[in-house]
Amino acid sequence: MAGWDIRPQGVQGQLRVVGEHAGDMQKALTALLKTVSEAAKAAGTAVPGPQASTPLQGPVAPGQAPLSRAATGPVAAALAEFLNVREKDFVSMAERTEAAVLGAVDATNAYVRGDLETAERAQNAARAVRVDELRRMRGTR
Repeated sequence: MAGWDIRPQGVQGQLRVVGEHAGDMQKALTALLKTVSEAAKAAGTAVPGPQASTPLQGPVAPGQAPLSRAATGPVAAALAEFLNVREKDFVSMAERTEAAVLGAVDATNAYVRGDLETAERAQNAARAVRVDELRRMRGTR
């Protein structure tokens, strides 16, 4: 049977490193979203001048300017589509990272519980042995 040699403190240290990298991944994704949003705004539209905003239909409160929506160009639309398609990949990366970390924690905890149970059984077995009976069985006193 293969033997295991898991050091819980070592696992904990590695999980800390993974957690730091997961934090870096979160920062990178946040920066990506911000940069893509800024790029979409900077890309402009295919609509010249004052036509770059589209009035919205509907009632407006007295004294307020009519509502409008900025027109988006093909680059902004493509960037939005890119993010919509990749959103499930970004979510999946976070979920897989979390599942891997939690799985490692659960496995390590089960390993430690198993070690403790084995040690307890060994101690109980040692307490059950009567030295005088062992000596008698060997024929020595």
